[in-house]
Amino acid sequence: MTDPIEPSTSTSDPNSNSPPTPTILLHPRREPFEHGLLPIQKLIFTDPVQALTQLKEKLSSSFALRVGSAALADALQISSDHARLILDTLSSVLHSESDPLVTARPEDVDSIGADLRDLVLFLYIQSYKRLLPRSHKDSAAVADVWPSTSAFDGYLSALSPLQLVRSNTRRFMPSQADEEAHQLSYLQKHLANILSLLSEHVEGEGKESMVLTIEGFEHLGFLIHFGDKGSEGVPLSQAAPFFANSDPDMPAVPVLASQVHDWLLEIIAASLEHVSEKNSAKESGSPSSSDQDIAMSDASPSSAKASQSARSSFFIEGVSKSSYVKQASDLKNSSVKVINCHDSVVYVLAPLRYATIYGCSDATIVLGAVGKAVRVEHCERVHVILASKRVCIVNCRECIFFLGVNQRPLIVGDNHKLQVAPYNTFYSQLEEHMTEVGIDATINRWHEPLALGVIDPHDSLSHPAGVADAQTESAACLDPDQFTNFLIPNWFEGEPTKSTRNNPFPLPDPYFTSQQRNQKNLGEIQQILREAPLEENRKRELSCALHVYFKDWLYASGNIRQLYCLLGD
Repeated sequence: MTDPIEPSTSTSDPNSNSPPTPTILLHPRREPFEHGLLPIQKLIFTDPVQALTQLKEKLSSSFALRVGSAALADALQISSDHARLILDTLSSVLHSESDPLVTARPEDVDSIGADLRDLVLFLYIQSYKRLLPRSHKDSAAVADVWPSTSAFDGYLSALSPLQLVRSNTRRFMPSQADEEAHQLSYLQKHLANILSLLSEHVEGEGKESMVLTIEGFEHLGFLIHFGDKGSEGVPLSQAAPFFANSDPDMPAVPVLASQVHDWLLEIIAASLEHVSEKNSAKESGSPSSSDQDIAMSDASPSSAKASQSARSSFFIEGVSKSSYVKQASDLKNSSVKVINCHDSVVYVLAPLRYATIYGCSDATIVLGAVGKAVRVEHCERVHVILASKRVCIVNCRECIFFLGVNQRPLIVGDNHKLQVAPYNTFYSQLEEHMTEVGIDATINRWHEPLALGVIDPHDSLSHPAGVADAQTESAACLDPDQFTNFLIPNWFEGEPTKSTRNNPFPLPDPYFTSQQRNQKNLGEIQQILREAPLEENRKRELSCALHVYFKDWLYASGNIRQLYCLLGD
């Protein structure tokens, strides 16, 4: 990959008309980096600026500002499935809720397409490399280097996903602040390239210049925002001195891309310094109650740590041998991360934007309605029940996913013995929450998993050569005879009259038939037991035998965890 254009190192002339030193802070939008990276080798360009400039010119030659999957597949020489995956993934991480792609019905996505400028930025960040664990002495130096073979490849492949997570305990995993600094550094290094892709060529004073219109500048909102409230913060054009006072009734005058570049570089540098100062203050003092970076090995094994970050991310950590419940009243349009929970049941019964489940084992995790995307990573023997637009499953083993999803489940990484099944539960506010975040119960693509590569090119860890194109193990459909309903205790009071009373996702015939057969068998067994002419001592023996078998089944099936809900903390 060629080096990005080097930023200008000249300082501003105090007598010039250049913008003053910035006093605001800039934050990277985490969503594209956390939920928008796809392990498709054809999206990793040797020279991204040249490749994407040519792509932009090719796609814009039709005078269309939006790109459908057919045109995208042709331009990138990829399959129609991968082109559609790009559009679906992009729609889940877009910054503008009013973009037609965000609100499009599934059957209309191909015809509506993506805004070309958002698409180009999405493709450009496919070169991003995730931050290495803190234990690496020079993570910044190698973060942008392509993976190479390593003497430790055999060691890494021999570990299970959970063992790999535990070998890099939370003490060494990147913190939220570390990740933000890494993303800011990436933007700083690649800013000139990014602006060049959003800029337009104009002729001026005998030479060609690059300018940025106010519309092009606003598309930077895909990657950055000002203030601490994300999309609810300061609009980009209002924060920029060259666009802030534009007449809304008149087209804003385009600005030299170099001027925008210098202004943003100053803000990124100030923001990086601010993050560094916060990290230094945290390391020199005791962690605050909202600190996200506590090592869970230092926490009580039976205690849960939950906290809300400044930008609406709610963390649930370290739940062990207990149940944990969060409802809509506890979460305000949040993104949720469930981390390192073991042998437990976690309920997050709320409308959410994004959700991440990471490093959990022997647990049942129920997510309410997730309007954007769910990522499940490094989990073992976990039952995940979720209603969402989309889900990505990464490096998991022996997990079962009960899904109500509008898009094909994406499976990447080193996975083993995964099973998928239709959605199997409900709670009284489920349909209300699904409507709020835009999930369509008439569309459930749970049985159409899309498996991609074993190796994630965005991972900075080294891997053996020659395996980059290997396809991951896909998921099998759960045997209908093993399908059971999951009952959620009714914690809600004062329910509305139109509350959800059944699973809103229709069951496929084999699963519906199995469900009806199990209910019929249960009724018949109950009738036989009621009518059995047994003496009292025989009834007690039968009752004890049933309790023993029931207890054995609870442990064997993992349903023992549901009893935690009744036991309390």
